[in-house]
Amino acid sequence: MTFDPNSFLEINDHEQAIPVLALSVAAHAQWRKTAPADVQHWEDLQGFEAKKGAVMFVPPTAQSGAAIVLGLGENGDVNAPDPWGWAALADRLPPGIYRLPEGMPGMAQEMAALGWALAQYRFRRYLKHSDQGAQTPDKPKRLLLSDKGAWERATREAAAVALVRDLVNTPANDMLPSDLERESRTLADRFSATVTITTGDALLDANFPAIHAVGRASADAPRLIDLRWGREDAPRLTLVGKGVCFDSGGLDIKPANGMRLMKKDMGGAAHVLGLAQRIMSDKLDVRLRVLIPAVENAISGTAFRPGDIIKTRKGLSVEIGNTDAEGRLVLGDALTFACEETPDLLLDFATLTGAARVALGPDLPAFFTADHDLADHFAKAAASTGDPLWRLPLWEAYLDYLDSSVADIANAGDSPFGGAITAALYLSRFITPEVTWAHFDVYAWNQKPRPGRPAGGEAMALRAAFSVIQDRFGAS
Repeated sequence: MTFDPNSFLEINDHEQAIPVLALSVAAHAQWRKTAPADVQHWEDLQGFEAKKGAVMFVPPTAQSGAAIVLGLGENGDVNAPDPWGWAALADRLPPGIYRLPEGMPGMAQEMAALGWALAQYRFRRYLKHSDQGAQTPDKPKRLLLSDKGAWERATREAAAVALVRDLVNTPANDMLPSDLERESRTLADRFSATVTITTGDALLDANFPAIHAVGRASADAPRLIDLRWGREDAPRLTLVGKGVCFDSGGLDIKPANGMRLMKKDMGGAAHVLGLAQRIMSDKLDVRLRVLIPAVENAISGTAFRPGDIIKTRKGLSVEIGNTDAEGRLVLGDALTFACEETPDLLLDFATLTGAARVALGPDLPAFFTADHDLADHFAKAAASTGDPLWRLPLWEAYLDYLDSSVADIANAGDSPFGGAITAALYLSRFITPEVTWAHFDVYAWNQKPRPGRPAGGEAMALRAAFSVIQDRFGAS
C-alpha cells in the first residue's frame, strides 16, 4: 500500500512547469484573441476546437512558452465537480511538470488535482518486473497547484480512495479476517486510535451470535473489529462496514462466475477504513467509531445451513432462507451494537445486493435512509463533489417478503422483487428509532478501465459521505 499523492501533486512553482489551461468554447475564443500570432497559427494548423476532452499541446515559440490547452466543451465550466476530465488529460500527457493557472478557484484546483493523482494509481503489488511492483510509477506526472488548501484536500481525498482500492484489490489469500484486523490496527496506529478485537468463540460470550454463525466455518476465525478515535465528549459518528473477506455463498454455493470477484465482498469494510482515514487526517471534531464484522463465508462441517434459525444480538431470531444472504446477518449484530451507544450519525457501507446493481448499474451506489433531511444533504453533497449516489425507498410493505413462520424474520425470502430494498429493510430492523442512519449498497468495483478509474476496486460515495460529515461536525 504505497500510493502517495504527493508524488504527483505539489504546492509550489517551477520555472520549467508547463501551464495547463482549461477552456470552454467561449473562453477559448477569448483566449485566442489575445494569444500571440504564432500560437494562433499553430492552432490553425492543428484545427483545434475546444470540444470536451480535446487537448492541444502548444510548443514554445519566440513569442511564448509551451502550454497545454484542455477543451471543456460548449457549456464547460472549470468549476464543475468533475475530476475525470483531468484524469483523462493526465493519461495523455508524458511525464513532466505541469501547473494550473494562478487564478483558478480552489475547488476547481482540488478537482483537477484529485483526477490528476488518481489517473496515476496502479495496483502492482504482485507484479515482479521494472516498476510494476510499485503503486507509484517511476516517472510520474507532477501537477503544481497555487492553492494550499486545495492541495491538502486533494492529497487526502486521493489517499483515502487509494486505500479503499488497495484493500478491495488485494486477493483473499492476503485479505482474510486476520489481515483485515492487521490493516485496521495499522490505520489506528497512524492516528493514535484504539482497537478492540473480539475473535472466534469469544463472539458468543460477547453476544455476537450472527457474526459467529456466518464466519465459524472458516479456518480464519471471525471477528468484530472496533476502532475508536477522537475526544470522548465529541459528537458521535459510527461507521459500520461489511467485512466478508470472501463469499463462497456458503452451502448455497455460488457458481464460478458469481464467486470470481468475491474478494471484493469486504468492500464495505474498505470504505469505512478509507473514510475513517480521511476523517482522522482532517481532524474532524467527532468521536469516531468504526465497526467491522470480519468473516469468511466458507464451507465446512461447521457451516451454517439453509433452514437454521440463528440468534442475533438484537434478540430477534432469523430463519436462514439462503446462506448467500450472509452480509445482512453480520451487519445486524454490528448495527445493534452501534445503536447501543446512540450515535449522532450512523452510516453503514456494504457490497450487499446484486439487485442494487440491476436497478442502478455498477457506477451508481444505492443509499437508504428514513431521514429526509439527511437524504437531501447527501443529494447535495453528491452533486457538489461529483461523487454520485441515488436514494432508494425503505418501502416497508416489502418487509412481508421476509416473513417467517418459525422465526421473527427470514434473511431471504422467496420473492425475486425489490432485493436491495428488502435487504435494507432487514437492516432497519436492527436500528433503534432515535438513531439517524443511512445504508449504502455499493459495488466497490470498476468493471472496465477509464481515466482515473482503473478496472478493479473502487471507492463509491466516499467523498460525498465525507462532505456530509464535515458539514455536520466540522474540524476540531
